[in-house]
Amino acid sequence: MKADEKRLPVIQDAELAGKVVLLRVDHNVVKAGKVKEPDRIDRTIGTIFNIVERGGRPILMSHVGRPRNKKTGAIVCDPGTSTAPIAKYLEWKLNTHLFIPSFHMEETRGILAIDTSVNRVVSDLKKRKIGGIYLPNTRWFEGEESEGEARDLLAQQLAGIADVYVNDAPGSWQPHASTFDVTQYLPAYAGFLMQEEIGHLDQVLSSIHPFTAVVAGAKYDTKIGPLTALYKKVDHLILGGIIYNAYLAAKYNVRIAGVSEEETEAAKGLVALDKDQGKILELPHVVEADEIGPKVEGKYRRLSTSDLVPGQSYGYILDISHESYEDDQVARALNSAKTIFVNAVMGLTPHYTEGTESLDRTISKNPTARKLFAGGDTLQEFKVLCPDLYLRLHVEEDPSYYFFTGGGAVLKAIEQNDAHGTDPVKALIANRESLESD
Repeated sequence: MKADEKRLPVIQDAELAGKVVLLRVDHNVVKAGKVKEPDRIDRTIGTIFNIVERGGRPILMSHVGRPRNKKTGAIVCDPGTSTAPIAKYLEWKLNTHLFIPSFHMEETRGILAIDTSVNRVVSDLKKRKIGGIYLPNTRWFEGEESEGEARDLLAQQLAGIADVYVNDAPGSWQPHASTFDVTQYLPAYAGFLMQEEIGHLDQVLSSIHPFTAVVAGAKYDTKIGPLTALYKKVDHLILGGIIYNAYLAAKYNVRIAGVSEEETEAAKGLVALDKDQGKILELPHVVEADEIGPKVEGKYRRLSTSDLVPGQSYGYILDISHESYEDDQVARALNSAKTIFVNAVMGLTPHYTEGTESLDRTISKNPTARKLFAGGDTLQEFKVLCPDLYLRLHVEEDPSYYFFTGGGAVLKAIEQNDAHGTDPVKALIANRESLESD
């Protein structure tokens, strides 16, 4: 999909020949020092190729994991959050050499600065002695997530090693130094993946009706904003996870293990809203368990929502029974929809997967709907639980399916009701407007 070129500066319009291009990607796919599920890397290869094919010299950067302690602010730089496995994967994929420069690290503060040692490496890049540079994890740098002088210093230093900035990390929606501040100092453009995801976001925001959305989550409060925004757009809304548990607790006046009083109170607003409009489709058959963990025979059971008794307490509701998707209203909503948006894992994986697999297979039976999936866990479970479907989609390149690389960015844009609504995208647009006004 083409992005709105009247608003968004795109890589197609950038002068790249002979330029060093600082490319921000979202290659946050390293677990325990190894690349897991390289889809996010693969989907940026088109932008990398375009830069090189047009004579640009790429410097890549990405965040990996959460090396910064939110409470203390301490940054731990260890192999588990290194970009080295990503560089190694790209070297194999592209048959080239990527150099990872090393910088001095302070204990608890991470990398304080990009020192002058990088100049020699950039010189080798320009001379084509190396295929590209892959910087250390952006979150290893003190200035990436901080405020004030350290952050501005990092943005200026990143800009100082390049001529052009390209953002191809639609999933990295937080306004950090490498996604936001650097656009103040370099001509800035959107890569192909960024453009593609913005185009598909427009399909969610300007959906063809009937429109059915499926949303789940581990915490109710983090989804209130986008959930309310989605409710206004959809014809039908299906809930899962803690969000659904909180909704059931509020609607039926019951206590469900794992759902806090605050979450139940917050869900009462959604219950009241739906009382008049009736958009929420109840999944009538769930799986209740005595404890969180592996499925142990005798410690979990099927439970119908029609059997919920006000004032009673229930165990953990950890999954949705496949029977719920055979319910007339639910099946009709999924089968007749023209747009289906999914940001949901319906059960507590890896032990409770019935609800997610049944959902994905039910959706696949609708041949005409636009099927838009968001969230890393959503895609991961689709691949694990429905490998036959995933393989067929890739072989046949089914245009009715689209998988966003990130979930948070999509929900943020939905909440803003603007496909260009995340701060890094706004920064690209502001950069273009600034250059045009000069």
